[in-house]
Formats: sequence, structure tokens, C-alpha cells
Amino acid sequence: MIRILQQDNRYTKIVFAVIIGFAVVTMVITLVPGIFDNVGSGAGSDVYATVHDPNPLGRITSESVPVKQSEVTALAQRQLTQQRLPPFLLPYMEQRAGQILVQRAILKREADRLNLQVSDADLARELKTGPFAQYIFPNGEYIGDDKYMSFVQTAFGTTRSDFESKVKDDMELTRLQALITGGVTVSDNAVREAYKQQGTKVKFDYAVISAEDLAKGINPSESDLQDFFKKNAARYATAVPETRKIAYFTFDASNLPGGKPQVTDADLQTYYNAHKDQFQVKEQVKVRHILIAAPAGDAAKDAAAKAKAADILKQIKAGGNFAELAAKNSDDPGSKAQGGELGWLDRGKTVPEFDKTAFDLQPGQTSDLVKTQFGYHIIQTEEKKTAHLRTLDEVKAEITPIVEQTKFGAAEQAFAKQLSDEAAKNGLDKTAAAHNLHAGTTDFVAKDGVIPALADSSALLTAAFTAPKGAAPQSTATGDGFAIFQVTDVKPAHAPEFAAYHDKLVADFKEQQAPQLLNQQLAKLDDRAKVLNDLRKAAAEMNIPVKSSDLVGRDGQVPDVGSMAGQGSVAFSLDKGAISAPINEGRVGIVLTVTDKQEPSTDDIAKNFAATKDQLLNDQHEEIFKVYLGNLTDTYEKKGAVKYTKKQPAPGASPFGS
Repeated sequence: MIRILQQDNRYTKIVFAVIIGFAVVTMVITLVPGIFDNVGSGAGSDVYATVHDPNPLGRITSESVPVKQSEVTALAQRQLTQQRLPPFLLPYMEQRAGQILVQRAILKREADRLNLQVSDADLARELKTGPFAQYIFPNGEYIGDDKYMSFVQTAFGTTRSDFESKVKDDMELTRLQALITGGVTVSDNAVREAYKQQGTKVKFDYAVISAEDLAKGINPSESDLQDFFKKNAARYATAVPETRKIAYFTFDASNLPGGKPQVTDADLQTYYNAHKDQFQVKEQVKVRHILIAAPAGDAAKDAAAKAKAADILKQIKAGGNFAELAAKNSDDPGSKAQGGELGWLDRGKTVPEFDKTAFDLQPGQTSDLVKTQFGYHIIQTEEKKTAHLRTLDEVKAEITPIVEQTKFGAAEQAFAKQLSDEAAKNGLDKTAAAHNLHAGTTDFVAKDGVIPALADSSALLTAAFTAPKGAAPQSTATGDGFAIFQVTDVKPAHAPEFAAYHDKLVADFKEQQAPQLLNQQLAKLDDRAKVLNDLRKAAAEMNIPVKSSDLVGRDGQVPDVGSMAGQGSVAFSLDKGAISAPINEGRVGIVLTVTDKQEPSTDDIAKNFAATKDQLLNDQHEEIFKVYLGNLTDTYEKKGAVKYTKKQPAPGASPFGS
């Protein structure tokens, strides 16, 4: 209802519906790790791109929304970590992350243009009933402001205001998604046909040929291997990776001069003074209402609505239960089930008549009839908040962890720099000894190797493999402290000696030959099976094992075949007794023959009709929104409404270069 109160008539006919989420918008809008970072607040050199209105005067008449480079990089780094990709792919991942955040900014601007903004009351309902409810309202009970702020800080590393702002943005973009895809339908016949395909089950015999088994029978001669090694010289030119010898020492919090820094009241006051804008509380009012809708232009219906509203108001003033009367009579579908509750509203967020009355009333007071373009309202103000600045005492628990981590991180970095500078003058060993730290030197180690003395050596190795041999000592974070290191020797990547690499060459030779042999054997088996019209006889002649599946559907799994949604799905298109073409899954190949086939009954189709229809709708919604998002992005970019701070690679450009 809050959205209706905020809109002009052109949007009052939008029907409230259950919002269906799909993969594309979930990826772009809600499930991107760290999406609650403060998108759009940066400026200057940290700007990756800006998005403004695509109309010709958009840069002048509309505020540009910046996408921060720091957020693009942070998202790309998280994706690298989650997908366990090598660090050199960071530039490529930044392209993807940048596109995600730019598209989010474009969608947000379009949603704003369509007046799909989310009110504080909508936010309150979302937090109480949505995915965060189990954390903020467990068992329906609010955890309290302190625990709420702690949850936001711990889970998302942000403030309460930024968190709630991002939830609002996500809700707004979900409304845009629903608006774009809301008119999609599927025919009943299409639903029945879809389930007929999904519900069909098959049983089949299948002969299995393993590339691994075939490889066991490949026995190359020494001359074969010598020839293979020469022909693949380029492949083995750097087969032995570069290794480096690294001198280093480490420290953690226990080694900091003076110990771990403590947060003082002065530190908290300084942070508070620099971030007061985050602690401003707007003027708000908590209200509930009853709406009796009155269509514009129909005097008779308007009079009837006014009379009904007046009767309800009379009952309330006589002691009637407001919540019960709202649940029974209100024409606002968004609040009637909550007894008319709209939650906390900012001033100016609803239509003027409603806004003025709600803020004029004192807590506990009920209005007379309030006429708006939507009908007649009865408004009851429950609580009020005046605009004010939260005190330092109120936010102390919220900001202490932030200040503590900032101060601790600065102390570690300062000590790391001090030690690096000392090591550049006096050497690693003397510097370590002067601070009661232990210095050591690794054996030659590869970039993906392990330094046994460290719990996690990946960051040190990454940094060491970008440092020149003999360069001045550097520092790098290790997860639980810092390391000061210097590269003392380098062995470049090189080709192995034939004798030393003999066993690996045998394995590589077999791996190269096995796929070709697998294809030959599969083709031979398939030809023979179709000549005999009997897969089992053909497999027996070639000494190939034959297995039988259970009765399986498209969502099933069969040993050696894998998912029946993959290449094995050909079984669903074959008639009973038919023999398939060769199916090569890479390491294993099969030929199958269908022994039984069962299609779903009319009753089965009827029982699964609703679920199948929902799935088809979801699929079409996803596809339509992908197209919408692609076209919208093209429009913004072609009209110059997206400005990048530096030239972007062409779509599909390789992250590895030419």
C-alpha cells in the first residue's frame, strides 16, 4: 500500500503479486557476495564508471551514479577466492564484476524512473518476514538495536543505515523484475507437453568402454616416446616450473611493540566526529490505517465508501479494536493482514494528505476521515521520532570493532614498514634478531608450493614471485600477521630431461592416444550392434561389459552415464529396442539400447501441473529478464549514459592476451 500512497494514478493499477526470484536477477541483485558494500558513494580516482540518464541531457538533468573501482576490485577478488582461480585472472574478473555493478546501477536508475521506490514500512516488513528474519526477528521477536547492528557489522562489514539502504535497493530492483516479467503466460497444452517429457522414464542396457582401460593396453616403444617428446617440445619447454629461494621472517600481534593497540575514548570520538552523517535519524512516525477505496469519478460509490469509513470510525471511537476492524474491512492488501500496520514512515514519503495527518497526530491519537486519491483513510499514530543525531554512547558498541580493527591494522602495517626499512639497511638476519624474531630461508619452492613453517604461505609466495631477485626486502600480509621477505635465488622454468620425465611421457602418450582409440572402439561396437540388432551380442564379441539401468527419469543418475540430463538424455528420444549412436563422455564411452519406456499418466500430469507451470514460467521470466537487461545495457552504453574511467576490453576478449 505504501507504494500506492507514493504514486500517481498511472501506477495504481499495478497488481500486487508474489515476487518470483530467478537466477539472473539473484546473481546481479542479491546473491553477489559483498553486495551490501556501499555502492555508489565514491568519487574521484576511485570511480570505475558512472551511470546517468540516457536521454540527450541526462548528464546535465540527472545525477550521475558512480560505480567505485574499489568495490569492483573487491568483488572480483572475492570471486577469485570462491572459484579458486589464480591471481593473474584478476583483470578478467574485474571486467565481469564491473559489468555486474554497472548493470545494477542501470537497473536501479530504471526502477527509480518507474517510481518503484521502497518505503520504510516495506523495508520493515521485509526484514520481519524475508530472508533476514531468522537473524533479526527469530521466533518473531526483535533481537534489539545493539544485536541488530552487531549482526550487520559482522555479516556484511557495514553500518545499519547502509545495510537497510541496500536491502531497499534490492527490493526495488525485484519490483522492476516483477513488472517486466509479470505478463508472461504459458498455455495448458505447453505445460502438459513439458511434463510429459519431464516425466517419461526409461530403462536401458548399455555397453561401457573406458578410456582408462584402453590406455592400459597402449605400450609405446622408446623410439615412440623419443619422437613424441620431440614433436611436443613446445609443450614441455616450461614443464619444470620456475622455483625461487626466499629468505624471510614473520611477526604477529604478539610481537607488536607495546602490544596490541587499545581503543581510547578519543579514538572513538574522532571516528564519531568524522562519520556523524551515518548516525542521523530522520523524523519518522509509526502508523496504522484503514483504507476504504473510493473510485474517482463515481459519486455514488464515493458516498458509499465514505459512509462505510464513517461507520468504522464510529466503532473505533466507541472502543472498537482497530487491528480487528482493519483486518476485516481495509482495502489495502499490503497492511490489512497486519491489522493496518504500515510501520515507520519518513516525512514526505506518502501522499500529502496522508503525510500531514500522520505527522500532526500525537501517539495514541486517531484521525477523522482523511480523503486521498485512493479513498478514505482512518489513521492512527502509534509512535513518533523527531529528527536527531544518535549520541556517541548510543553508537559506541557499533563503532568500537571498526575503530579497533583500523587501529590494529595500521599498527601492523607501520611495524611491517619499519622492519622492511631496517632489513634493507641491516639485512634480514640482523633485523630479525634485533626484534627477537626467527629468520629462515626456504629451499627452492614453486609458486603453488608450500612453506612448511607457515600456516598459509600463499600470499607470501604470490608476492615473492613478482619480486626481482635481490630486490630490497618487502612485506606482505600472511593472514595472522606479516612476513618480511627477500628473493635470494631464481631457477627459471625449463624443459625436463628425457630420462627424468620418462614416466610422465608414457602417461602423456597414453592420454593422447586413448581418446582416438575410444572413438574407434565405440564406432566399431555401434556398427556391429546395429548389424546384429543386438547390443549384448556385439559387446560379447568384443569382450565389452554390459550393464543395465534402473527405470530412470531425466533427473536421474546412472553409473558411467552420469546425469540423464546430459548426453544420456538421447535414451528418452529412442523407441523401445532402438540402439543409440556412440555416446562419448570423454573418459568413458557407451552405446545403449532401450529396454523399457514409460510415459506419465494423465493423473500424473494433472498432479504435477501446477509445479510444472511454475517452472516454465520461471524459465520464461528468466529469459525475458536476461533479454531486457541486455537491451537496457546496450541502450545506456550506445547513448553514452555509461562512462568508464578507462577503456574497456572488447566483449569476449581473452584474459590471457593475444
